[in-house]
Amino acid sequence: MPAIEVGRVCVKMAGREAGKKCVIVDVMDKSFVIVTGPKKVTGVKRRRVNINHLQPLPDKLDIKRGASDEEVTQILEDAGKLKEMAQSVKLSQV
Repeated sequence: MPAIEVGRVCVKMAGREAGKKCVIVDVMDKSFVIVTGPKKVTGVKRRRVNINHLQPLPDKLDIKRGASDEEVTQILEDAGKLKEMAQSVKLSQV
């Protein structure tokens, strides 16, 4: 199972959005990906993120590369995962 791939649901581990869930929309190179919440659902803006700041989850959505926030929201709604995505994850301090 490739952990960093388009459609993979992750938790942000660093930054102001730490603990919030997001979806990988595009893979830029071996260190960076583009993620989105979408902002209306989880509060995570579409942005470039270092993969070291992400914790991949087992969930994967069937989205195309570069999908818009509206498309991601619609797929989450169809899969019944909107409420699950909106919940933050409590991070333990290491």
